[in-house]
Amino acid sequence: MPASSVTARIADGVCSIPAARWDACAGTADPFVSHAFLSALERSGSATAETGWQPLPIVVDGADGAPAAIAPAYAKSHSQGEYVFDHAWADAWQRAGGRYYPKIQVAVPFTPVPGPRLLLRDPAMAPALIAAIETLTEQNGLSSAHVTFVEEAQLPLFEAAGWLVRAGTQFHWQNQGYGCFDDFLGALSSRKRKAIRRERAEAAAGLAIRHLSGAEITEAHWDAFWNFYQDTGGRKWGRPYLTRSFFSMLGEAMGDRVLLILAERDGQPIAGALNLIGADALYGRYWGCTEEVPFLHFELCYYQAIDAAIARGLGRVEAGAQGEHKLARGYRPVTTWSAHWLPDPGFRRAVADFLEREKAAVAHEQEFLGQMMPFRRGG
Repeated sequence: MPASSVTARIADGVCSIPAARWDACAGTADPFVSHAFLSALERSGSATAETGWQPLPIVVDGADGAPAAIAPAYAKSHSQGEYVFDHAWADAWQRAGGRYYPKIQVAVPFTPVPGPRLLLRDPAMAPALIAAIETLTEQNGLSSAHVTFVEEAQLPLFEAAGWLVRAGTQFHWQNQGYGCFDDFLGALSSRKRKAIRRERAEAAAGLAIRHLSGAEITEAHWDAFWNFYQDTGGRKWGRPYLTRSFFSMLGEAMGDRVLLILAERDGQPIAGALNLIGADALYGRYWGCTEEVPFLHFELCYYQAIDAAIARGLGRVEAGAQGEHKLARGYRPVTTWSAHWLPDPGFRRAVADFLEREKAAVAHEQEFLGQMMPFRRGG
């Protein structure tokens, strides 16, 4: 069916779509595009028009009247919480007399995790859904539309539609069939093995490390983690993106997909790392502490995550955006992708030229970073 003959609609937020119908499009592999996760962001007041993330899900209905394809779209009044930085684009467009905001963002708010951004019960509807994003942008005179952290498998759909593609870098740990953490250490050079063992011993000295999931996580645990999150969020972003109620909603709606790792001293939590469990990946999301302990960040966010992934038979750990310090801990550089629709021809040409140069720089950087991996020769 040609895209021009398909009608799309804008829903009144994620919560306006029944969970079963949303998840029939989203699937179950990626927890971040689930109705439970996205609706919790909305209901908790974390992703709303007031915070600069107005939910505008774009829906293409099937012949049966149920959604066949959904794009988790938002009208953005700023560029915060995206992790694909376009501040220079906004500045250039506005200096030229244009109005960059609002823009359309197809994304999971505050979540730099690659995944599907076209949620497809019917894969044949993908071109129509992309065309609907373009139409929404152009008919409203908006500067641009951005699909961030799109999984590589969906990238050709945007390239075929003429979108500009941007590359970035993250660091992911890959499970090479390890049976335990020592198996992973065995793949590293002797010097790196000793360094990691020393870090782990120093970080855990005098502490109890607990892994909690599902009903094991109480409101007291969320209160403690909220304090950790506020401290980190305040230092990184000026104010936390997420509200306290979001964490309670997350635990209630999808606690079995949550892994909360806490470090306790004398029975009191002093640090924590929040992870979500996917079909083949453990996703590290937030970390914080109320007591500074050397190497504890590495222990909770990276080493304990590796332990948990091995125990669950998961293929990888994705520990969030940026962080070259992850290299020494066995996390490899991988390419992340975003796609961008810029209706103005002049603006598009300028950004396209920048992206070509940036892509070459990213590839060069990844080649250099690959030479710094801690694995022994042949590993």
